[in-house]
Amino acid sequence: MEIKGKSVTIIGAGRSGQAAARLVATLEGRVKVSESVTLHQVDPSFQKWLQENDGALESGGHTQVFIEESDLVVVSPGVRRDAECLRWAEAKGIPVIGEVELAAQFCPCPIIAVTGSNGKTTVVTLITAVLRLAGRAVHSCGNIGNPFSDYVLKAKKEDFVVLEVSSFQMETVKEFRPHVGVLLNFSQNHLDRHADLDEYFDMKKRIFARQTEEDHAVLNKDDERIRGLADELGAQVTFFSQKEECGAAQTAAHNANFLVVTRVAGLLGIGPDACKEVFAQFQGVEHRLEKVRTFKGVDYINDSKSTTGESGRWALNNVQRPAIMICGGRDKNIDFSSLKEIVEKKVKRMIVIGEAREKLKETFQSVVEVEECDQLKEAVQRSQQLVQDGDCVLFSPMCASFDMFRNYEERGRAFKKIVQQLN
Repeated sequence: MEIKGKSVTIIGAGRSGQAAARLVATLEGRVKVSESVTLHQVDPSFQKWLQENDGALESGGHTQVFIEESDLVVVSPGVRRDAECLRWAEAKGIPVIGEVELAAQFCPCPIIAVTGSNGKTTVVTLITAVLRLAGRAVHSCGNIGNPFSDYVLKAKKEDFVVLEVSSFQMETVKEFRPHVGVLLNFSQNHLDRHADLDEYFDMKKRIFARQTEEDHAVLNKDDERIRGLADELGAQVTFFSQKEECGAAQTAAHNANFLVVTRVAGLLGIGPDACKEVFAQFQGVEHRLEKVRTFKGVDYINDSKSTTGESGRWALNNVQRPAIMICGGRDKNIDFSSLKEIVEKKVKRMIVIGEAREKLKETFQSVVEVEECDQLKEAVQRSQQLVQDGDCVLFSPMCASFDMFRNYEERGRAFKKIVQQLN
């Protein structure tokens, strides 16, 4: 892909959009950024950077002429694929790609890409740690919070990129080809964005679309739909199965993740000893079943990264104490009813917040007492009134954060701050 001298319009000025802009500028393209939010909501430091690099910015909405005067459009993952601004580009025959596709075009080293409905960040973190322990130079990026475009030109041929990719990012790939592609699991998610589960799965499996027999696809054998992909892929297939292989030495919370990482390490010529050393030291990732504090005999657990019903199930399966569960946020059109059994078993009281609270209350009030609160702080304070010595307060939202917070990280930090201030 030739960027030099081209006019590249980036839709969205968030983290990935800013990184794409920096990459385009470094490659001597002309940067244009189109953002739907108002000017005062655009990062001031990025506005300054654009001015210093002769970039153009439109805010408060997208305009047709701004989009059409482009050689290439790069879309941030938060922008829907059917957005009007993208239809303008496609009507003019202007290529539309995502930030991951842009960065991949200039990546000199092998890519290990991880997708799935749950567990992506943990697996990316573990693979990165194993590679580093084995003496490999590695760049961890993507949906984990570090945009690929910020790292791609720093990478050397002998390095590795470990990339967390979402279904949103897979919507806009064309030539993206990871050397190792991993599909961890599949469950209901993002049905506010994708038409149905089939479309969502189609986006997930695009991670393998450009692979050849020189590449590797790592698949979850325990998932019938994922297992069924094996016969249609061009890559060499490696399975992992928690049901068949989980060992007593591995903790229940991380069995499947540890198996995946061991498989990937083996494909890269790294033995099990390095994996075992990393696993023994692993304390989890921030915002995923993260113990914040034990206060008056009660564990307060931050699981803000939980944005699906299945991630909530995982959290409940792995807490050892009776739980006051705080959940809620923006609904992603998920059916939570399959969680009734585990909620009845593990949850003493449920406190619901955010836009989805009525749906959550309606779903679970037949199996547990459900209370509504307006704000997260109020929910934490109410949970403190309800707990007894030996309980836990589990903040596992099972919903998106965007009704009350910018992202799950901000949501998790807010929870931790509230908990630390309890007295």
